[in-house]
Amino acid sequence: MILDENKAYKTAELLLQINAIKLNPQKPFTWASGIKSPIYCDNRIVLSYPTIRNYIVSELAKPIETLFGKPDAIAGVATGAIGIGAIIADYLGLPFVYVRPEPKKHGRQNQIEGKLNPHANVVVIEDLISTGKSSMNAVKALKDEGQAHVKGMMAIFTYGFEESETLFKDEYLDVYTLSNYKILLKKAYNTNYLNETEFELLKTWRKDPANWKH
Repeated sequence: MILDENKAYKTAELLLQINAIKLNPQKPFTWASGIKSPIYCDNRIVLSYPTIRNYIVSELAKPIETLFGKPDAIAGVATGAIGIGAIIADYLGLPFVYVRPEPKKHGRQNQIEGKLNPHANVVVIEDLISTGKSSMNAVKALKDEGQAHVKGMMAIFTYGFEESETLFKDEYLDVYTLSNYKILLKKAYNTNYLNETEFELLKTWRKDPANWKH
């Protein structure tokens, strides 16, 4: 669920402005999930633009207490949300931890890095939601290893796949985002970032990304 439609369009505009969105239908990107995609969203670039970074951080941080109550800690999903999550935690004056995709193979073999008290109320930060599997993997680690109460998740952007929405619904996880794929496409087309052919191609891909043929 987007937090605010006007801010969703502004966020999409900012992501396009700094080229966080990359388009290559001739040579599609391959995601970790194996999905072939003509579009790639790299929100880590936000960290390099202070004004845009501050906007993203404040718009994600300000609603947290209203939506979830005051959390005991903020957790970022590695690796993409470590930076933005840490800045949000600093903005709110809260402890920060991050969650690896899996436990380390050496040392203390931690999956959760940082100090997290048992039964802490935690809000998870994501930079990008695609299939939702990595997000839910982090939530599971926080609940199992960290014994945390996960109150919800905040993200910069989501593709809004049915797979992720079903996954979150089944786990009773409330997820809020600044922007989403549908709004991004509209903004990109209206500002001539995409031509009509590219716009239609990206709409087609969104309907069935797992079986899309480029």
